[in-house]
Amino acid sequence: MKIVFLDVKTIGEDIDLSGYEKLGEVVKYDFSTPEQVSQRVEDADVIVLNKVPVNYNTIGTAKKLKLVCVTATGTNNLDKEYLDSKGIAWRNVAGYSTESVAQHTFALLFYLLEHLPYYDEYVKSEKYVGDRMFTHFDRKFSEISGKTWGIIGMGAIGRRVAQIAELFGCHVVYYSTTRKNHQKGYQEMSLEELLESSDIVSVHAPLTPETENLMDQKAFSRMKKSAIFLNLGRGPIVSEQALADALNQGEIRAAGLDVLCEEPMSQENPLRNIKDSDRLVITPHIAWASVEARTRLMQVILGQIQEFFRADL
Repeated sequence: MKIVFLDVKTIGEDIDLSGYEKLGEVVKYDFSTPEQVSQRVEDADVIVLNKVPVNYNTIGTAKKLKLVCVTATGTNNLDKEYLDSKGIAWRNVAGYSTESVAQHTFALLFYLLEHLPYYDEYVKSEKYVGDRMFTHFDRKFSEISGKTWGIIGMGAIGRRVAQIAELFGCHVVYYSTTRKNHQKGYQEMSLEELLESSDIVSVHAPLTPETENLMDQKAFSRMKKSAIFLNLGRGPIVSEQALADALNQGEIRAAGLDVLCEEPMSQENPLRNIKDSDRLVITPHIAWASVEARTRLMQVILGQIQEFFRADL
């Protein structure tokens, strides 16, 4: 068996992949352009990839390909009709990053809620050295206990965030983007009701025609001026221009993002101009990427390959 990793750097260089070598020949490419793929997959039995497009143009040359493994949950880069027509199976992985993304959600929240950029700079600039007061009160913050946390997208990650938020004493409400995912124990609201009533709003939804640009100018205008907005779902769910305007005009208190419409960040992104870390923090799509989550991900894919070829034999 020959296993070809087409963009192995997208899972990090610190993850042990030695288990794959027990299955056969393993070839790893740091990255692959669509033009490079056709030659690299000619004699592959399995390809493992994250963002590489898989279609006739990229894998039409593959003579032995039996299985495509995506190191992610999303499969928008796969032409599934073409794969079906060629009898090529595909696998993705769900649920591997739930704990990691939930943890990062709270990391973004507390960074903004407690004005940590400001207080960190206050101490490092030595303004605290010899200060008259032992406590510096300039930036006020509140407890999240008793606050309303609105969750957009109540899948596995949304539910985990809800559980943790409840432990902090939050009242959790949610909006189902599919109108089908009803969760007992939590109050379901319309999007408008959720935005108007929530002190914290976090997005954990997939990108669909229904969620694209869900958070637009009208949505941000409904939120409390004291609200903190977090997007851990997909970038295009948020109109970045609308968010930039909302922050600049004081329509919301702050925003924390781990996803953007274009990744890596584009030169034209209007959020580039907001340099105040007390109002905006953006992390480079790292919420999913704890060591444990990436290890789980690659163990699951290894198991998928083993299972497929046991069944195939």
